[in-house]
Amino acid sequence: MELRAELLKSIWYAFNSLDTEDSGKVSKSQLKVLSHNLYSVFRIPHDQAALEQHFSDDDDGPVSSQGYMPYLNKFILDKVVEGTFDKEQVDELCWTLCSKKNYRPNGAAVLSNKDAGRLWCLFNFLSEDKYPLTLVPEEVDYLLKKICAGLSVELNSVDVEEFWSQECVQEGMSVWSFLELVNSGVLGRGLERERLSSAIEDVYREMVGNVLKEGYLWKKGHLRRNWTERWFCLKPSVLSYYTSEDRKECKGNIELDQNCCVEVLPEREGKRCMFCVKTLNKTYEMSAPDSKQRQEWTAAIQLAIRLRSEGKNSLHKELKLRRQEVREERERRQALREQETQRLQDLQGEKEQKQVELELLKEAQKQAQATLLQEEERRRKQHQELQRALEEQLQQAEEARASMREEMAQKEVEAERQRRRIRELEELQQRLEEALHQEIKARQDEENYRYTQTRLLAEEEEKTKALLSLQEEQEELLEEMQKEKRELRREMEEKAGALEEAHRQLESVRASRHRLDQDIAAAQRKQRQASTNVKHWNVQMTRLMHPIGPGGALLSLLLFTLHSVTDCSMKESSRNANHGVQLRTKSHPSKKTGKKSQLDCCAGCAESGEGSEY
Repeated sequence: MELRAELLKSIWYAFNSLDTEDSGKVSKSQLKVLSHNLYSVFRIPHDQAALEQHFSDDDDGPVSSQGYMPYLNKFILDKVVEGTFDKEQVDELCWTLCSKKNYRPNGAAVLSNKDAGRLWCLFNFLSEDKYPLTLVPEEVDYLLKKICAGLSVELNSVDVEEFWSQECVQEGMSVWSFLELVNSGVLGRGLERERLSSAIEDVYREMVGNVLKEGYLWKKGHLRRNWTERWFCLKPSVLSYYTSEDRKECKGNIELDQNCCVEVLPEREGKRCMFCVKTLNKTYEMSAPDSKQRQEWTAAIQLAIRLRSEGKNSLHKELKLRRQEVREERERRQALREQETQRLQDLQGEKEQKQVELELLKEAQKQAQATLLQEEERRRKQHQELQRALEEQLQQAEEARASMREEMAQKEVEAERQRRRIRELEELQQRLEEALHQEIKARQDEENYRYTQTRLLAEEEEKTKALLSLQEEQEELLEEMQKEKRELRREMEEKAGALEEAHRQLESVRASRHRLDQDIAAAQRKQRQASTNVKHWNVQMTRLMHPIGPGGALLSLLLFTLHSVTDCSMKESSRNANHGVQLRTKSHPSKKTGKKSQLDCCAGCAESGEGSEY
């Protein structure tokens, strides 16, 4: 997850650099090119089908970062495997895209494009996972102080404070403002570019490259046991050594884990400032240039072993998290202090307000007492005046009461007369109301009767129409039924005639079949008689036969005549029998079957066993 978060920071800059109109959207054709480049630097196979399918709808339409994120996560970042690609190449690709749009240094800039790219990577490393990416003032000071430490110069705090006040970025600084701040000479005036580049590269390798320490050390060989100077590079998980500082040829790696340890060795073999790194399989002896370097190397290796045992991969990520926690704790405490101060101010204000209210209440009480006394005096005077007025009114009332009694007597007589008149009027009104109610009820009954009469007339008219329509339908049905009866009667007569004709034909067929049966019996008798005769003549001929001599011609003629007579009698009997079969076949519906049966009968007679005796 940490790797994905770091990669998304760089890709976010690349995506925004393609947004030329600053609308928050990028054309799909440009995103296709960006996706192809990401496939290449991440060294994963290009999924052209998925790319085309994702961007199949309106290839020229713009896409926001939220619309591009699903494709980026599913088809690119989910396939990325740590260790199979070079993250520095990814950063170079994204820096190349975003620097063309946003980084435009003036002629007095102290940073080269490579140094600006390194600072851009350091900025992304120290920034939090909040978009748009910014760097808080404390992290800016920390990064600038790290670079100044590599340059061995003091940070110009005055310029930094002026820059903060000018930019009004108390909540955070963008990377382009940060690069502008560095180009303004905040790190020092008149610095050489090579020296600044070297310091930035060292800080980059230490923080982004996760290098705890690197430098030349003497190492003792395992086979030849000789001492060779190597360039060592220490990371939390491994201590690598190379032939030279360019790190092109790696001679070996020492894997560091919780089973490793580092020890200081005494001087021997003409070497001083020695120490060794012990693993489970080997012990590596090394020599530092001086005791200070040895102490730094042993402390760095112990730190790498501790980080590996704690499962941490980066020292500066841990330091960044600690600084973030400290800032959050400080902000929390500041918020608590502000809340407490605000609460105290609110309490003080409430106290002052209550004091003012108390003073006002006291003043109001004094005014109320004075007003009460004045009101009491006024009421006492009014009471006295009212008492005198009441006495005068009481005397006048006594006089008026006497006159009123006389008037009341007269008015009582007049009232009695009026009450009698009112009772008479009420009785008259009651009789009029009863007459009016009776008239209204009579009119309502008349209206109801008329409404009922109208409804009955309408129903009668509807039923009359329905009856007429039913009569017409009944007449039509009667006519149709009569027609059908006549047709049925005609069909029945035709079928009765056909039935009688069929009975007559059946009787004639039965008579014919009876005659045929008699003819067949006579033919069979004749056939039996002819067979008997044939057998008799065969016996006689057998007796008379002897070897043929000169008179053999007469005997041959006699035999031929006998055979002819026999053959004719057989044909006659067969013809009579076939005639009877043919007559029976005619009574059957199939004529063809009767003809075939006749032919089969003749053929059977011709091939029968009786003819074999001739």
